[in-house]
Amino acid sequence: WWVGERLCVAGTGWYCNTFVLTQFIRMATGDGKPVSVTDTTGLAATHLGGTTIHSWAGIGVSDSLQQGFAEHVAKGRREIIEKTDVLIIDEISMLHDYRLDMVDEVCRLVRKKDVPFGGIQIIMSGDFFQLPPINRGDSRAGGFVVNSNVWQELDPTICYLAEQHRQDDEALLEILNALRAGDVRRHHAEKLLERIDAVPDVESIMTELHTVNIDVDTLNEKELEKLDGDELFYTQTTTGSDNYVENLQRSVLAPATLRVKKGALVMAVKNSLDRKYVNGSLGIVIEFESATEYPVVEFKNGRTVTMQPDTWELRDGDKKRASITQIPLRLAWAITVHKSQGMTLDSARIDLRKAFVEGMGYVALSRVKNLESLYLVGINRMALQVSQDAQQIDVLLRDRASKDSAKFAHLE
Repeated sequence: WWVGERLCVAGTGWYCNTFVLTQFIRMATGDGKPVSVTDTTGLAATHLGGTTIHSWAGIGVSDSLQQGFAEHVAKGRREIIEKTDVLIIDEISMLHDYRLDMVDEVCRLVRKKDVPFGGIQIIMSGDFFQLPPINRGDSRAGGFVVNSNVWQELDPTICYLAEQHRQDDEALLEILNALRAGDVRRHHAEKLLERIDAVPDVESIMTELHTVNIDVDTLNEKELEKLDGDELFYTQTTTGSDNYVENLQRSVLAPATLRVKKGALVMAVKNSLDRKYVNGSLGIVIEFESATEYPVVEFKNGRTVTMQPDTWELRDGDKKRASITQIPLRLAWAITVHKSQGMTLDSARIDLRKAFVEGMGYVALSRVKNLESLYLVGINRMALQVSQDAQQIDVLLRDRASKDSAKFAHLE
């Protein structure tokens, strides 16, 4: 789906698109094209080896460009923007429309070309049914990027990923599709409510998804205190200036100081290069290696792994700005719905009684593979809602994708 200088939107469905993006990055860089990889939250960027779009463009948390912005762009930032051939923005659903226009304006000013993004090819990927742009009372309000001026000017080519690789259960798929369509019926709700009474096997290990941080922290602390034995600490090491490290820290799921005991329920927060575990794999700390005191984890997949430090990098184009090295684990009795985005969980206990934004229930329920691996603590009405704007956008994108597929069929 390399479409010349046109903008291509990859993965607008609710399917695993990281693999597609990774392959595209490999092909583009193999052709000698400088690729900048970004996302809106930092969580996806660390998996793809990138940074946030706000950092890449130098706009930070600003709601508009200050007068004379172009004259004050740092030399390194200017060089990256000038050199970039392809700009990838993942998790595009969470980027405000006016901020996409700001990125466009930055690129035009720096590259001195009055065309969309100064002539950079843009690849945007995401699912508008997931968490929307967050509007806070003290900042400018905005909507989805399809409402931006530059989106209209670009007239983007749409690639809609329609093959599903996570769920293996028609009943759960039907519920998720009903959520997306805004057509949750009584029998869908009843199937979910049945999971409130479901009791897992005594030996089952699973994490809980909660909607607010305080519930997650409280449960993890409580469960860790229950365990006997010594508590071991692992403190991360970092490189780079403080501001870059701070930006990277927000997107690394491993804590700055990891505290564990023998018997602790933990979750891998990075993919293993040798495929012994993946981001989201659950396991139990069964011992500590005598020579290094690294935790030895027995994962639910049956593998026993001595967990050694791994490294996350904050990259800006081809420049490394910061790195964090830490054991790629976190306590896993609980995790927030927000931080579960992108994960596939073998099973989960999910508490949606405090769901407070559209799409939150959809994100949580779509983490598991089937209804049998879902254990609900409770659910409220908000958890069954998705954005009406997202539904309208989905209809338009599907229609456009069908037309664009026919248009570019000769490239297959």
